[in-house]
Amino acid sequence: MTLSQLPVPTIFLYCIAIAAVLVYAPFVLVAYARLGLGKEALAAPRAVFDRLPPSAQRATWAHQNAFEAFMLFAPAALMAYVTGVDRSLAVGAALAFLVARLLHSVFYIANIPLARSLMFGIGSLCTATLIIFSLLQANTN
Repeated sequence: MTLSQLPVPTIFLYCIAIAAVLVYAPFVLVAYARLGLGKEALAAPRAVFDRLPPSAQRATWAHQNAFEAFMLFAPAALMAYVTGVDRSLAVGAALAFLVARLLHSVFYIANIPLARSLMFGIGSLCTATLIIFSLLQANTN
């Protein structure tokens, strides 16, 4: 089954699930870096933050930022699901959010601030789009 064959509400639910997984994508690098620090990193992971390599520190920040973005995206996508938004632009916004958040983490870890900020803005715009379409849909019912 291809993406175009899925019902729009199902796409919103899949996007929420994928976004939840993307929250933890940067943490893979953090976990790997912590393993190199030994038992102390397991016993007190926050205490060793300053000893992590810069890329792992940025991965930690990307991980934390992903939680913040997810906390807004998930309710926005659920709003679209519940109100029955059936616009291709809304589906595009949900899918673009996933791409933007993945690239946000990549650019954060790679220390490319301008690209990271652009991806943050795109992701935020996608979330706002879902909220606006949901409110418009709710007002037409």
